[in-house]
Amino acid sequence: MTLKNLRSFLSLVCLLMSVSVFAQPSVDAGKTLFRNYCATCHAKDMKTNSTGPALGGTEERWADYPREDLYNWIRNSQAMINAGHPRAVELWDEWKPTVMTPWPNLTDDDVESILLYINDEYTKVPAAAVAADGGSAGAVADTSGKYNWLYYVLFGMLAFLAIILTKIIGGLDNVLAAKDGREIDQKPFLKQIFTKQVTSLLIFAAVVIGGYTTVTRAINLGRQQGYQPDQPINFSHAIHAGENGIDCQYCHDGARRSKHAVIPATNTCMNCHSAIKVGSNFGTAELTKIYASAGYDPNTSKYIEEDLTDEELETLYKKWIADNYLSETGLTALDRKGNKVVKDQWEDIVSSLTNEQKKSIQGPVEWVRIHNLPDHVYFNHAQHVSVGGVECQTCHGKVEEMAVVEQHAPLSMGWCINCHRQTEVDFKGNEYYANYELYHEQLATGDKEKVTVEDIGGLECQKCHY
Repeated sequence: MTLKNLRSFLSLVCLLMSVSVFAQPSVDAGKTLFRNYCATCHAKDMKTNSTGPALGGTEERWADYPREDLYNWIRNSQAMINAGHPRAVELWDEWKPTVMTPWPNLTDDDVESILLYINDEYTKVPAAAVAADGGSAGAVADTSGKYNWLYYVLFGMLAFLAIILTKIIGGLDNVLAAKDGREIDQKPFLKQIFTKQVTSLLIFAAVVIGGYTTVTRAINLGRQQGYQPDQPINFSHAIHAGENGIDCQYCHDGARRSKHAVIPATNTCMNCHSAIKVGSNFGTAELTKIYASAGYDPNTSKYIEEDLTDEELETLYKKWIADNYLSETGLTALDRKGNKVVKDQWEDIVSSLTNEQKKSIQGPVEWVRIHNLPDHVYFNHAQHVSVGGVECQTCHGKVEEMAVVEQHAPLSMGWCINCHRQTEVDFKGNEYYANYELYHEQLATGDKEKVTVEDIGGLECQKCHY
């Protein structure tokens, strides 16, 4: 290799190293990874136990073991438990039989990004504390950019090294040229760095990276995996479907008989909450929203027959909230805290059930839609639930463990197609598949081991795009 080629090679290496400095673990990357991999079982505040333990302080609890052990635990906890790792066994004894899902595809940088996000959320000052401190606490809470200065310093050092190496190599090249009687290279410094080879490689890299970024972003356009909006009522599926074991189709009864799963009306809620009037988590704060929406008077356990003014409704529901507060505290009259509870709950009811378009408190609850497919896509819940026997969790994740529901799956075309390619069709006792006589015969003779959705037309375009 000539000095000229060596100079080009070293210049390219230094430039690429300078760019790669920024490809570091980050809080933003950790937030996305946490939503996709961890949020189903772990609380987002990092301080509350959920299906899995609170994650705040994870690094401190693993500080006595090599960093690689923590990586291996996150990737495959059961393997470490079976190997008898002390910390892994300790966690298993505390949380069994709950099994942590293995994530073997997570890289070290992915894990570090998740840990950065966990620490950022764990050490974040609550909004109330920030407000009370006049906003000065915000500087303490914002730790996501605390290492950015280091990246810029490293980038500057690498750029400086590239310049020095280019100068040295250029000088050596000129010394050899003078010794051999060749003309000394008097090209400008930038032309010495950006030779034809380096420029070509950089243009090629820019085209590849730009094309990949464009295609990836185009594919992800409109997708919202991990989307977890705040709802007008803090309804917990973990309590209803999890602790109390209410079947999904009791509330979403359309899933078994129509295209849409449907959002349950407040009348469905009232089937239980005409008797259960105080919630286990929020007391009267959220259930009173149901009563106000349905036009139900919990004081008399009767529906309101006449039209009441907003002032009359306020008096009615404030009395209900106040009576329950007095009952819980054993007081005979509202204290300062009680008055604040009544006031805050009523204001929350009004803000949750009304908006610029909906002026009346009574009426349907305007839930925020989470799962949404493009208009050109046809999906039928009944086809999957009643005919295919698909469990709700297949697409929606472990909803029975979600205090706040989020979109679990990407719901992309590729995701659906892969499911159709892999999912076996159960012919046994299902009259819907009786007309597939050839497949029945092939299964009976052993000529075919299984029938997938793909085999019965699950990949035909018109099935979903009619």
